[in-house]
Amino acid sequence: MPANKFNGFTNLGIGIGLRVTHYQDILNEKPPIDWLEIISENFMVDAGRPLEILEMVLEHYPIVQHGVSLYLGSSDPLNRQYLSKLKALTQRTKTPFVSDHLCWGSVDGSYSHDLLPLPYTFEAAAHTAERIKAVQGFLEIPVCIENVSSYAEFHDSEMSEWQFLTEVSERADCGILLDINNVYVSAQNHGFDPYEYLHNVPLNRVAQLHIAGHSKYKKYILDTHSAPVIDEVWQLYSEVIKSIGKTNTLLEWDADIPALETVHAEALKANQFIEAVENPLSKSA
Repeated sequence: MPANKFNGFTNLGIGIGLRVTHYQDILNEKPPIDWLEIISENFMVDAGRPLEILEMVLEHYPIVQHGVSLYLGSSDPLNRQYLSKLKALTQRTKTPFVSDHLCWGSVDGSYSHDLLPLPYTFEAAAHTAERIKAVQGFLEIPVCIENVSSYAEFHDSEMSEWQFLTEVSERADCGILLDINNVYVSAQNHGFDPYEYLHNVPLNRVAQLHIAGHSKYKKYILDTHSAPVIDEVWQLYSEVIKSIGKTNTLLEWDADIPALETVHAEALKANQFIEAVENPLSKSA
């Protein structure tokens, strides 16, 4: 079940993000990491050091592409130059799918460089789904949309966040990159039940899972990817695994990044929860 058409029928295992601070350790030591996720925009160039590094990494690891600039909910026309560069990169990496965020972030050609939440309306869902279908058609590989962490809500919303995610993914017939930490962060910020969220999204569309740490402040939680995964997020991860089994999982650690061994060890904790679900009579995670 976890290997589906939205992730190119892949079951890659547990991965981490490819980050500059770890380049040399990965290239010199070639640790047994199942796969690496790259931020597409960092490698959408014609030549230079980024592509040199990428080619060396591709010799040893599967690569999955994750983007931050598609802005699938924006009203601007799709950027064809961006899409052409993105497609060229997918052909280089052979990524089984690409993912980006269910958000907006550009107006009249100006980019906010932020992942801004959408109003949860049927009009926004229809608009976003049409753009996703156009991107999938152009790239000729599956596209997966990621739920973002949010810190504000729209009064005009007509449905919950999980209903909106479902509406968009089913209209577009696309995959979902389910970010477990983002579910938790948004649930804490807005006061909804994260388990209700997880029980009401189309899990058959989930191509990949994200787990991460965050920062807690007095009035809100911020998705910083700067700490280990907390127990509550691991329990939500376990809840999803109970429903869909072992699924491509990535640990995000993008600030205050520790040694490669520490990041990889934190990612591999996912196997404890997978084992507990697959073998419930054994010692639980």
